[in-house]
Amino acid sequence: MAAGKAPGAAEFVPEGADLDTLRAASCGCHGCLLYRDATQTVFGEGPADASVFVVGEQPGDREDIEGHPFVGPAGRLLDKALEEVGIARDTVYLTNAVKHFKFEERGKRRIHKTPGRTEVVACTPWLTAELDAVRPELVVCLGAVAAKAVLGPSFKVSEERGRVVFADDYRVVATVHPSSVLRAPDRTTAYKGFVEDLRTVRAAIDAG
Repeated sequence: MAAGKAPGAAEFVPEGADLDTLRAASCGCHGCLLYRDATQTVFGEGPADASVFVVGEQPGDREDIEGHPFVGPAGRLLDKALEEVGIARDTVYLTNAVKHFKFEERGKRRIHKTPGRTEVVACTPWLTAELDAVRPELVVCLGAVAAKAVLGPSFKVSEERGRVVFADDYRVVATVHPSSVLRAPDRTTAYKGFVEDLRTVRAAIDAG
């Protein structure tokens, strides 16, 4: 990808729009350079009145191909964990801090690259618009990129993981990204910790 200045997504985001309008508009976003290499924009999906709003980092290879969030291996692990704590996926709004897949090619494979702060900031107007449209009670941040996008660059998942914190009009729980569970040397222990964090989410929902 060629170097260049990211203008940001704000000029592409229709003000006060509903999710369908936002989704359609996002397909034409050139707010950063990631759109050049990605197959398509992967916008959020889920009920417009969802009480739980889950934010990941960015689409992966499967998401980029299929055009839907959390349909790859990490998404399947997330589905399993949500089911285990009694949260139905179809009641949750799922999105990412960055809407295009950032990768590097190694042979025929496309290897995930973590989006930089410039790309996260450029894409933030879409996330803000989604939050404004859904108005959730609780936001779940999966990983550091998502947590910093929602709670600011100084937030550390390692220090606040699994705790309910407050931001603007909603509560937030930050945890690890499910892809980190898949990469963990001890996947069983990592998965158990991830589920425990989601139990905090379930308890917060039940408490109202």
